[in-house]
Amino acid sequence: MKKVIIIGATSGIGEQLAKQMATLNYQVAITGKRQLLLNDIEKSNPEQICTSCFDINDEENLIDNLNELVGRLGGVDIFIYSAGIGDVNEQLNNVIEQNTIRTNVMSFTNVINWAFDYISAQKHGQIVAITSVAGLRGNDVAPAYNASKSYQINYMEALYRKVYQMKLPIHILDVRPGYVDTAMAKGDKLFWVTPVAKAAKQIIEGIENKASVIYVSKRWRLFAWLFKAIPRYLFKKV
Repeated sequence: MKKVIIIGATSGIGEQLAKQMATLNYQVAITGKRQLLLNDIEKSNPEQICTSCFDINDEENLIDNLNELVGRLGGVDIFIYSAGIGDVNEQLNNVIEQNTIRTNVMSFTNVINWAFDYISAQKHGQIVAITSVAGLRGNDVAPAYNASKSYQINYMEALYRKVYQMKLPIHILDVRPGYVDTAMAKGDKLFWVTPVAKAAKQIIEGIENKASVIYVSKRWRLFAWLFKAIPRYLFKKV
């Protein structure tokens, strides 16, 4: 029975991953800031799911919380980072930008580095991060969000290179969703919106296939190729 930790699982993709993986007989530990939601998820499958309520932005207690959780689970085989925030910020409100950077860059780095140290020390396992297609280009509507997702994509590629250079049997997976039907998907003109249950199923398939990069849903791979291919002088007009 493989042991999984999911950071950020009170709703959306993280919640669906927890429920589906528990059904598939994974032993799952989940985190989040909302205790009542964590309780509800645990009650859905108490034999397979345990919870820990803490804020990844609480740097003072973060490592202790992570160590306590992995100790309670009895180890970890698959570590999934599904936390994050994203807000429309056309007016460049600096509070919004700094909050996004704090969660999606600083806390992401703190958590992923802890996971890498733990899993590399045991010399086996997987590290998974839910990044985004948004990280492929800049966005004037949500500058910090797209930039933070670009950071995450590059950081995961760095870890992918690092485990290869270290010759470690560790798998690094960068999951790049397009629009998924969650609270994070904002706007009125969304297209190719993936049901969250379908997104979670495809992510689990990617984990079990030990992929290095996947797009969710799969059609977003084509979009990503076209998205990156548009010259900057044309992209500014889109």
